[in-house]
Amino acid sequence: MMQFPRDFLWGVATSSYQIEGAARADGRGESIWDRFSHTPGLVENGDTGDVACDHYNRYRDDIDLMASLGVQAYRFSVAWPRILPEGTGAVNAKGLDFYKRLVDGLLAKGIKPAITLYHWDLPQALQDRGGWANRDTAFRFAEYADHLYRALGDQVPIWMTINEPWVAGFLGHWWGVHAPGLKDLRTSLAAIHHMFLGHGLAVRQFRQLGLPGQVGIAPNLFPTYPETDSPADQAAARLSDGFTNRWFLDPVLRGSYPQDMVDLYTDRVGALDFIHDDDLPLIASPIDFLGVNFYERRIIGAEPLHDLGWKVVHPPVSNGIPRTDLGWEIVPWCLTDLLKRLKADYGDVPIYITENGAHFTDGPGADGQVHDVRRVAFLQGHFAAAHRAIAAGVNLKGYFCWSFMDNFEWAMGYSKRFGLIYVDYPTQRRIPKDSAFFLRDVIRYGLNL
Repeated sequence: MMQFPRDFLWGVATSSYQIEGAARADGRGESIWDRFSHTPGLVENGDTGDVACDHYNRYRDDIDLMASLGVQAYRFSVAWPRILPEGTGAVNAKGLDFYKRLVDGLLAKGIKPAITLYHWDLPQALQDRGGWANRDTAFRFAEYADHLYRALGDQVPIWMTINEPWVAGFLGHWWGVHAPGLKDLRTSLAAIHHMFLGHGLAVRQFRQLGLPGQVGIAPNLFPTYPETDSPADQAAARLSDGFTNRWFLDPVLRGSYPQDMVDLYTDRVGALDFIHDDDLPLIASPIDFLGVNFYERRIIGAEPLHDLGWKVVHPPVSNGIPRTDLGWEIVPWCLTDLLKRLKADYGDVPIYITENGAHFTDGPGADGQVHDVRRVAFLQGHFAAAHRAIAAGVNLKGYFCWSFMDNFEWAMGYSKRFGLIYVDYPTQRRIPKDSAFFLRDVIRYGLNL
């Protein structure tokens, strides 16, 4: 039986656009994901978040469901367009009241609220002015954060500024497969930098208000390995690690961008003059914890003809490593590697796993229940990997499973199911999967291996 530290925090996670629905209710403004998902051909099956899991109307029942599983913390994001429909200006009281009710409901059940300020649903009005590629958006983000801090800061113990700037930056602004659907490397780098600037401004405001909670950021990180031991593959893997990991860790934790990546990007797009001299000290404002979103590893080989000089190697299915129904390898030992690397490279920073999960297609069986044995095994393996990291001295404080319930999975729409709770979308019925009960038992008793 593996016992986690007494104060280890077990939670589940969601985001606003993926679950709330009520896209036009109570004064909510349009987000870039409303615009993107309503553009034909951009999301599987033409799905949108208009209804999603109807959490906006069903949040009380969802809180009860979390409480029944013994969940200790709930990570959710606030929809910026609910608070500021135009991205700035006067607060929409009805939108803010929803989150006040949600926080009150969680606290009444003994569940700690963990708020993510930005999980990709930028107000479309700000996108119309350039979005994150416009430096001004960072300052509008700080204003938005200030409104939430003042309304909820005395009740919410955990705050995250930006979720997965790698995804929002590159998938949204270079590859065009996420909102806002742009396809320009320089624009993506500017957008990422301005997200970091917004993060720094929001952390500074958090400190100035003297709030009692903790504030951090939640990047997605990829343990990265060379395809072979050749010098070329090792050099390529180092650069790819800069692309996915160091570019998103060094500014926050070291106050600088990695020079090898600055050189590479400058060669590709010209001078990075959107980085101002006084930005990096602000971006490196001390955080209380680092969030880590982990899903898969990257194996990298040299490929000089690629845009950035490497290739992502996809091992054959015959390698014997189990996979999710998205084809992602299930490699829990890479989570241990990642956590140990963070400690080795960045010191004893407190860490929360803020997302980890998998898509499996399992639905209700003849008995009406969802027996997702592969997700149970997935969680078991990753929980054990986290425990090994703690045993190795990593300051791991908690674990948020992605996701609490099936939801709108961005460009994949409703075709993919990451939830511990099965959602029957036509009826909005919630059915706890076996994995939900597994998490309940781990919280109660520890991990039995």
